[in-house]
Amino acid sequence: MLFVLTVDQRGSRISGDLVPELLNSLNRRPRRAGLIRKFERTAGDEVQGVFDEAKATIDVIVELLRRDSWYVGLGIGDVMGPLPRSTRAGNGDAFVHARDAVTKAKSSPHHVNVCGTDALLADQVETVLWLMASVLRRRSDRGWAVADLLAEGLTRREIGVKLGISQSAVTQRAQAAGVAEEQRGRLLASELLSHAEVAA
Repeated sequence: MLFVLTVDQRGSRISGDLVPELLNSLNRRPRRAGLIRKFERTAGDEVQGVFDEAKATIDVIVELLRRDSWYVGLGIGDVMGPLPRSTRAGNGDAFVHARDAVTKAKSSPHHVNVCGTDALLADQVETVLWLMASVLRRRSDRGWAVADLLAEGLTRREIGVKLGISQSAVTQRAQAAGVAEEQRGRLLASELLSHAEVAA
């Protein structure tokens, strides 16, 4: 089983073409662990990439949700081998499911959907991503500042010094930002996707 992300820009007529900047970010060097075929523009304002690792897939989805400018479709399934060097040339169930998922995302309240060979697993992953999206959408810039520093491994005391606030204020911002909920959501979504890896 592989994981294909098909991502389509929202509101491109208003915001302009964001694809080049996104590609630079998603394909940055050194190459992301788990990204086995780099993201490429497939058509119009759409990009697509292929993963073989659950955690890496979820990490990119969270990054896309944070940007809040994209419809995100995750397809879970087999691909026709051998996998071509170009993402655009790929075929198989995972690509078909990713196409279906990004189409669904365009009418979804959270702009992210999942389709897969195992429909129950896809629904479970999608549910977790929707819950995470609702948390991330409410996060303020101050909440993101704390969340980013925690992700870098800084302690709450170190973050307080860096931001010029008390340690208790750091804790309050982390709670308001739903940092713990996000971390648990990432872990659960990754573990669910890992079942697809094992099934393969």
